[in-house]
Amino acid sequence: MYFEYYLMGIILLPGIIFALYAQSKVSKTYNEYSQTMSQSGVKASELIRRLLDVSGLKTISVKSTPGTLSDNYNPKTQEINLSSAVYNSSSISALGIACHEFGHALQKKEKYVPYEIRKILVPVTNIVSRLLWPLVIIGLIFNFGTSASGVLGDIFLWSGIGLFGIAVLFNLATLPVEYDASKRAIKILKTTGTLNEEELEQTKEVLNAAALTYVAALLISVLNLLRFLLVVLGGRNRN
Repeated sequence: MYFEYYLMGIILLPGIIFALYAQSKVSKTYNEYSQTMSQSGVKASELIRRLLDVSGLKTISVKSTPGTLSDNYNPKTQEINLSSAVYNSSSISALGIACHEFGHALQKKEKYVPYEIRKILVPVTNIVSRLLWPLVIIGLIFNFGTSASGVLGDIFLWSGIGLFGIAVLFNLATLPVEYDASKRAIKILKTTGTLNEEELEQTKEVLNAAALTYVAALLISVLNLLRFLLVVLGGRNRN
């Protein structure tokens, strides 16, 4: 079964190839438009601070964080963290990414349903990530034993399948959250007059490329679940 499981790793190839493409697309568009300054000249951190204040979200702080593309909204600490390359920049990439994170803050304020679902799944997924592979390995080991241990192995294996399913649900719930945040970002940049039409199209390129990474994560999680199901079901048929 071990050999068969790794042999079926070929099922993951489309997901891996797509993930590599998505990452390449993100890097290319981000680097290109991080060198293209907006005509408005407003810095990302200044724009977000202004948007937070007029939206009644004054308790949320805007901070600079180390790293590249490490931007995030942390609802627990009430912070929008912008990477150093974004924080003080007025580039197309910086403004788009910053407004995307502001979009998440608006989702929380408005109790956007997919955002609320994803929020519930976050702690569950953290537990899943720790339990998944131990359950799988234990299940495979027990399936090589007696019939009694095989039954116990099946319990562990099907538990692992259930955890794979939760991972798929999490990635599925993430997609509408991320696409909606990008949609909000474009709308904000347009209605505030921060970017002109050409700049908005460039921003869409950056945000659409970033969204592909979440599509890739979903694809890989689905293929991983399929791979494991084929191995487990194939083993049961042989028995």
